[in-house]
Amino acid sequence: MPRTEISNALLAEHLDTDDDWIRTRTGIAARRRATPDVSMTDLACAAAAGALRSAGRTTVDALVLATSTPDRPCPAAAPEVAHRIGQGGIPAFDVSAVCSGFIYATATAAGLIAAGIADSVLVTAAETYSRIVDPSDRSTAVLFGDGAGALVLRRGTAGEPGSLLAFDLGSDGAARDFIHVPGAREQPEGDRWFTMAGRKVYLRALQQITSSALRVMEDCAWSPETVGAFVAHQANARIIDAVANRLRVPSDAAVCEIARVGNTAAASIPLALADAVDGGRLKPGARTVLTAFGGGLTWGSAALTWPSVTPVRTEI
Repeated sequence: MPRTEISNALLAEHLDTDDDWIRTRTGIAARRRATPDVSMTDLACAAAAGALRSAGRTTVDALVLATSTPDRPCPAAAPEVAHRIGQGGIPAFDVSAVCSGFIYATATAAGLIAAGIADSVLVTAAETYSRIVDPSDRSTAVLFGDGAGALVLRRGTAGEPGSLLAFDLGSDGAARDFIHVPGAREQPEGDRWFTMAGRKVYLRALQQITSSALRVMEDCAWSPETVGAFVAHQANARIIDAVANRLRVPSDAAVCEIARVGNTAAASIPLALADAVDGGRLKPGARTVLTAFGGGLTWGSAALTWPSVTPVRTEI
């Protein structure tokens, strides 16, 4: 995580808002923002190195980086991340699925292992949304924070804790403008800020992640009451609660760690997982459902049994 914390009170100094307005509508109390000298790639490297330490590994066979806020449009950041953490030479590439990026990257990594291309893959998600959000726009400036998370996948067996049991992925390009940053062709002059059709996104997110999460639960033959952890993309506390209620998972299974970090897009699920483990809410053996919805539109879910892991944290 970046070291710099931005409280609601600090935002209220220059936006027409206050702490109560933000908390009531989003569940967010604070968020982290990268200082000008810290790049998305820096955050990705810190998270990736931490995941290697957590896994007790010195090498992996491939690296997949999920981000929708690259430091530059070309080249991809993943090869630089691999080089900087001592994994130069391995296949490394970026995945852009906005807030669904971590699920897409994890599914891609699982596919590399299933295809026999790699025995271990480092999955990293890193975002610096503070650089694309209009600081004067109350509707978006209060939502987003910066951060990164990562994990290591390895070849194993279906019965092992940590095994990925089911995936569901989808998209709808007809709604591409619901969440969007204009390109140079669309907006040749002026600042090109992130925009979001909030109400439309809220309704579609409820629909898509509910049905997507339900599909992976059905694939695993899991009934809602047996789910030990439900970890949705940390976009809004109201969405998390609403989807958990629709799925009828136990109330204490829904993980909501948005209060202190805000919406960190693709990084939100791994950050929430780390917080849940550290807080004792996510225990080995728990039936775990991950689900996300993002720009594109994209959505995806995954089901796994949680392994015994110890997150490694870094602030830069």
